[in-house]
Amino acid sequence: MNPYSNFLERGYVAQCTDEAALKELFDSETVLGYIGFDPTATSLHVGSLVPILSLVHLQRAGHRPIAVVGGGTGMIGDPSGKTEMRNMLTLEVLAENALAIKGQLSRFLDFGPGQAVMVNNADWLAPLNYIEFLRDVGRHFSVNRMLAAESVKLRLEQEQGLSFIEFNYALLQAYDFMHLAKTLGCRLQMGGNDQWGNIVAGVELSRRMLGKTVYGLTFPLLTTSTGAKMGKTAAGAVWLDAQRTSVYDFYQYWVRTTDEDVSRFLRLFTFLPMSDIEELDRLSGADLRQAKAVLAFEVTKIVHGQAEATAAQAAASAAFGSPGAGDAEGVPHTMVAKARLAAGVPAFQLFVETGLCKTNSEARRLVAQGGAYVGETRLNAFDQTVTLDLASDDGALWLRAGKKKYHRLLPE
Repeated sequence: MNPYSNFLERGYVAQCTDEAALKELFDSETVLGYIGFDPTATSLHVGSLVPILSLVHLQRAGHRPIAVVGGGTGMIGDPSGKTEMRNMLTLEVLAENALAIKGQLSRFLDFGPGQAVMVNNADWLAPLNYIEFLRDVGRHFSVNRMLAAESVKLRLEQEQGLSFIEFNYALLQAYDFMHLAKTLGCRLQMGGNDQWGNIVAGVELSRRMLGKTVYGLTFPLLTTSTGAKMGKTAAGAVWLDAQRTSVYDFYQYWVRTTDEDVSRFLRLFTFLPMSDIEELDRLSGADLRQAKAVLAFEVTKIVHGQAEATAAQAAASAAFGSPGAGDAEGVPHTMVAKARLAAGVPAFQLFVETGLCKTNSEARRLVAQGGAYVGETRLNAFDQTVTLDLASDDGALWLRAGKKKYHRLLPE
């Protein structure tokens, strides 16, 4: 299928500079398309999955993705969608983060001759001479148009305002597109819809400096049906690195998808054929749990692999079936001295130590609201003593916060 048609069918398209021409381009040649990834951490998170998977769709359709790690632009920080200036990262930290993200992207894309390309924009941005850059590139930009950009207007309305260094970000991203068009023959830039102004600036700069026609495509900015930002939870970001977000917790994040979001997320975050997704669309009521389980398994498989997805699925079955039964290996656990558990430990301490609650006060509220359990026993007091008498058949103490958050205590 033509990648543009596939993007449209799966809900990837928010805006495109020229839909008909881009679709025709996909039919007529091998297209190189790029997306930039900010190296602000050593891992990407769920919010980056649509951009990542769009590159995978591109490669599966026979085209060539370019993953740009923003080691250069990361020195400034993109003001798009931000209400305040980012903290400046050192060159050493940016280099470390960029290296980690390169490794992470390699799990999704096939890199090598004639396949996907990975580059760091520090390689061409860092050596730029400021005066030459202003003369050769800056002259193509209208300050009036830059001030009209939504990301700029938003920041100008904030008390902190917009720094001069951030104001220049659009020039650097546009230069990226022009540089890739010139050196690699890149014809397409994709990104979130908050990048529209920066992408269009790159399209225009490529036309002015190279006389080339290139294209831009943006994805909808994803929020859940409740309005929450995609990939954000009470515990923080949902990372693609299993060291930051366990595979079990990652799987559970998708199982907890609201009924209203399941169909949309199956299209965006899995590679299931549309016919299979349409079958799942017919489920309703309690049967939607099946669709959520499929979503969780498929996304976990893409990010962490088949074996880890199967283990997370088995762990979820053990936790949400009968605690202590089945394969619970993937359920988060903490080793606790057997003697300590035999003597008894106040419940609130265990809930805080395992991360099920952040503070003693949160643990107190959880118990008061009837949401704290050890096995099938509901706790009645926040300082109720928990002992090995409450252990399940597997010898572990199964703590539960609310309906869906489990943690095992393993005596040692």
